[in-house]
Amino acid sequence: MHCWARASRRLWRAWGGPQRRLGNGPPPPRAAGAWGWAVGLGLALAAGGCEPEAGPRFSRAIESSRDLLQRIKDEVGVPGIVIGVSVDGKEVWSEGLGYADVENRVICKPETVMRIASISKCLTMVAVAKLWEEGKLDLDAPVQKYVPEFPEKEYEGEKVTITTRLLVSHLSGIRHYEKDITKVKEQKEKANKALKLAQDVKKSNRDKELKEKEDKGTEKNDFPKTKSEQDDEAKGQKLKPVKKTKEFEHEEYYLKEKFENVIDSLKIFKNDPLFFKPGSQFLYSTYGFTLLSAVVERASGCKFTDYMLKMFRDLDMLATVLDDNESMIYNRARCYVCNKKGRLINAPYVDNSYKWAGGGLLSSVGDLLKFGNALLYSYQVGQFKHSANKLLPGYLKPDTITMMWTPVPNTEVSWNKDGKYAMGWVVVEKQQEYGFCRQQRHYISHTGGAVGASSVLLILPEELNSEVIYSGLVTLPRGVVVNIICNMQSVSLNSTALMIAKEFDKDKLV
Repeated sequence: MHCWARASRRLWRAWGGPQRRLGNGPPPPRAAGAWGWAVGLGLALAAGGCEPEAGPRFSRAIESSRDLLQRIKDEVGVPGIVIGVSVDGKEVWSEGLGYADVENRVICKPETVMRIASISKCLTMVAVAKLWEEGKLDLDAPVQKYVPEFPEKEYEGEKVTITTRLLVSHLSGIRHYEKDITKVKEQKEKANKALKLAQDVKKSNRDKELKEKEDKGTEKNDFPKTKSEQDDEAKGQKLKPVKKTKEFEHEEYYLKEKFENVIDSLKIFKNDPLFFKPGSQFLYSTYGFTLLSAVVERASGCKFTDYMLKMFRDLDMLATVLDDNESMIYNRARCYVCNKKGRLINAPYVDNSYKWAGGGLLSSVGDLLKFGNALLYSYQVGQFKHSANKLLPGYLKPDTITMMWTPVPNTEVSWNKDGKYAMGWVVVEKQQEYGFCRQQRHYISHTGGAVGASSVLLILPEELNSEVIYSGLVTLPRGVVVNIICNMQSVSLNSTALMIAKEFDKDKLV
């Protein structure tokens, strides 16, 4: 049911509808005429929010999540932010806070369309997976099989091979926006040293705990700590994240050239040297996905953009389109940045045609919830193959989703310390080190950052047991999907999305 219909119904009840009458008492006073009704309906919709029949079950989660989102918005100074949450495949909350267009005072609403930035990579990955299932794309063939325009590469004098499988996991060695290979290698070395140091400190602490447990009961250890132990602790306390260069200082974020096709956009980076030997190290690269779009185009036999738009129709994602500056796109929000003085200004003009696959799409929270649930259904439907209920197949096969959501070794990501990159997604695996302590849930997500936009899409699957699977009483998918998009860059949203997902998962179990 549409939001305006629910708002109208609530107003009818509030202003004298039959549901408000109690016993044989007189009806409550009605609003005077059509003008009062219109004003009231406008006020009901002005908040830009919609709770699709959530009922009291998720009212607590909605209230606490709205408060959290408002605090994030106020703290960072985001002009507008939109959230959508679904539980077990049903949208239970979608709402916009703030403005989609500050100058014209256009408020955000669930239908607001914004840049989704690197969530575009997740959509491109599904296109790759579909072509692989259909036998049209070999993940382990050299990319030159499909795109001969991309030159064969060497690394340190040795001929190397880049495959589609390496591209989707950012293991190709193709650069990101930073062109200086020396800077990238220095940052990687620092990051690797910091990671190794943290692992060593953690291992040292575990070893000491085990030794203390072994010694406990035999003799009390009151000896002072050795110099090496003190040094280890000091290193652990002083351990700080590696200082990063500001992401949006790279000039290539602000390209204004319009590329007619994805093959033309390869000229930006195709002749640049590889930063690492393919397969040896993780280096997040949007340009790797630009090459991937050319692979999809040749494997599918049609333009990349046409193939993606057809996929969006199949997934019922009718608000998901290319970030084309010339097209008329209804409900499109404006993008904003802060200047050096901290004042809000309009984001500079950019043309994202060079990176449709890696960060060039627009969408709404409703569409991305559909996308997340389509994948969650595909992931879980294989567990119900022996169920009495006959279920429709998923958009992708269960084994394909499992492959796509299996973490790849040595792909630790900087924006999520618990996660590793898989194929077009970041995956956090279930883990718990100590009893009655932090329990890490299994979830899948991807964040995005573009000029004037930030985003996150997070999927928290329900842990299904055999009793549930064979009961025949459950419907798929099972789990929580959260999508947040906003019209300002450099807003970290992943931990916020996870907290919100857990809030709704908690209420789901009540």
